Amino acid sequence: MLQTLHSIIQEVNAARGLQHALNIIVKRVADTTNVDVCSVYLVDQDTQEYVLMATRGLNPDAVGQVRLRFDEGLVGLVGERKEPLNLENAEAHPRFRYFPETGEEKFHSFLGAPIIHFRRLLGVLVVQQTARRRFGEEEVAFIVTMAAQLSGAIAHSEASGGESSGGLPTPLPVTRRALEGVPGAPGVAFGRAMVAYSPADLFAVPDRAVEDAESEVAAFRAALKSVRAEVQDLADRLADAIPSDEHMMFDVYLKMLDSESLVDGTEQRIREGNWACGALRDSIAQYVSVFDEMEDPYLRERASDIRDVGRRILMRLQMDSGDTRSVPEGTVLVGEEISASQLAEIPTERLVGVVTARGSGNSHVAILARALNIPAVMGVAELPVGRLENKQLIVDGYSGRVHIDPDKRAQKEYRRLLREDAELSRDLQTLRNEPAQTPCGFPMGLYANTGLMSDITSSLASGCDGIGLHRTEFPFMVRERFPGEDEQTVVYRQVLEPFVPRPVVLRTLDVGGDKPLPYFPVREENPFLGWRGIRLTLDHPEIFLTQLRAMLRANADCGNLRILLPMISRVQEVDETRVLLDRAREELAEEGLEVAMPQLGVMVEVPSAVYQADSLARRVDFLSIGSNDLTQYLLAVDRNNSRVAGLYDELHPAVLQAVRQVVEAGERNNCHVSVCGAMAGDPASAILLLGLGVHGLSMSVSSLLKVKWVIRSFTRQQATSLLEEALTLENPADVRRLLNRALEQAGLGGLVRAGK
Repeated sequence: MLQTLHSIIQEVNAARGLQHALNIIVKRVADTTNVDVCSVYLVDQDTQEYVLMATRGLNPDAVGQVRLRFDEGLVGLVGERKEPLNLENAEAHPRFRYFPETGEEKFHSFLGAPIIHFRRLLGVLVVQQTARRRFGEEEVAFIVTMAAQLSGAIAHSEASGGESSGGLPTPLPVTRRALEGVPGAPGVAFGRAMVAYSPADLFAVPDRAVEDAESEVAAFRAALKSVRAEVQDLADRLADAIPSDEHMMFDVYLKMLDSESLVDGTEQRIREGNWACGALRDSIAQYVSVFDEMEDPYLRERASDIRDVGRRILMRLQMDSGDTRSVPEGTVLVGEEISASQLAEIPTERLVGVVTARGSGNSHVAILARALNIPAVMGVAELPVGRLENKQLIVDGYSGRVHIDPDKRAQKEYRRLLREDAELSRDLQTLRNEPAQTPCGFPMGLYANTGLMSDITSSLASGCDGIGLHRTEFPFMVRERFPGEDEQTVVYRQVLEPFVPRPVVLRTLDVGGDKPLPYFPVREENPFLGWRGIRLTLDHPEIFLTQLRAMLRANADCGNLRILLPMISRVQEVDETRVLLDRAREELAEEGLEVAMPQLGVMVEVPSAVYQADSLARRVDFLSIGSNDLTQYLLAVDRNNSRVAGLYDELHPAVLQAVRQVVEAGERNNCHVSVCGAMAGDPASAILLLGLGVHGLSMSVSSLLKVKWVIRSFTRQQATSLLEEALTLENPADVRRLLNRALEQAGLGGLVRAGK
């Protein structure tokens, strides 16, 4: 069954639009289960009806014509119950509804299963048979599994409007709707999609329309010729080195490269409007599905050979032509996942938005987008990445929605929001040189988060009180080796000098998790609970000491350095770091450079640090609550997993209680406590942090003036009162509503969109 499911899903994913996908589904399910009828009914949200969208066995003329209300018929009953319905005599059921145009009067048994995607009912998958019988347990299990597997494929096809860039539209209308993700960076953007994909990943290649099909065919033929030559050369060189049976593999490869299904199929797809890489992807997928279905294990394994052939041709195509796309103004970068390097390759003046299918509002790319002040939506599970090239998009970074080819009504509404944002931005500029102080005189330090050198200029212009978190990993990520001490010293001095005498917090190397180094890869099944942050640097003192020495050297003429340690989970890690820091200072003194010992702090971002906050506070000069990771670990929510991203909320009562516990530990030990991350830059959360008595907030520059407006609008008493009420609530959504209501009552309604 698994092989059959895999094969059907591959075919559906390679389909040219929604209708093609549905036709594949009903045919393959009917053939596999040996039933007389297989049909798919999809939900039409506009009319609140189920529509017969595809069938194998009923009258084909009924497709698109048969409609049932949500409370009508057996299909409606399956949707209401959201569970399978298995009947041996369907017409005897009180909910049975007969449609003469379908010709279903001769089919008596009925089995229906709901098609559900992330709690959203998409439709119903139905099989029917002439014989009066209840379907067996294995048959029911297969149909339920099939419906669950197909939900994602249908959602993807539906999201793209049922149309591929190859110019093959579905013959039936599909209601366009906004796709739901999670907010990554606030703001609204209009633009056209540019798909980012890994060059060697065949099945990540997007569709792309071509004007000159014959030149694409020529490129494909040239790539085939080159790969044939490569394979033949390999075969000749290894002829005497491997047994004859294994050498036959090269003959298999050469036959694949000459097969009609690969060559003719790809050229046909190119002439239908898709570029060579996209056409090759579909041909290989179809080829692979045939072998995946085979019973013989040896033949099934040949599917991997076909994939290898496809990758070889793709790489040759890319070597010969490269990515010749220009980056126009108004580009929205779209991808399954987007790396920091892919984001950096796009000129910032031409980039207006970022959308990913995976990840969350606190993933690495989302943090970068906020730093660049570029609206972003993450974790859009239904995003049809391969079909979005050059599509018009609206990116709503406030609500986490993406509109594909939006209608005039949506465009008008979002242009209104853009005007309001521009007005709000102008109003906020008047606060730039004003102190972040409550009406009752309580000061709140507002600091910027930085990582790129381009962040420094914008941070200086923002009126911030310093740098609350500078991510030092970027110089490590953009090189092909570890940067040396002199290189690091230059970089850190460029960060420290412009802010003298304002403090600058440099966080020590924090790689691992979602930030691997290409030249120092760490392969782990669960990287967020693995070898990352302080754990990695303490295990490699040669790397850690180099960085500590560089920081101390850079600070010699500045005097504003503070060092922050990430991923602290036990007090011994602080003690060991103290030893290395003392050693680095002593080494520099021996070399003739006397440097002052900077303040040392730790990030409180794992639960163990919350419970040892008193012990940590006695050892360091300041505590910095990393709200992103702390929320992730407290709620057991992988912040890069779009399936659970909706459960991630820093206003969860458990998170608020943890922050309060750390602040109280800081007060008991006369230790400065600040908060960095999304929580610090959220205007609503800032009210609670003010009430808790946090000393400082560190955030993306784009959020700084919004938070300053909040601080200058609420007294400590008002904030404390709201905090006490919030701590009695059990639902994060209720906390959010309470705070948004307070913002609106204070005349700060324009900031509500900046929250969740």
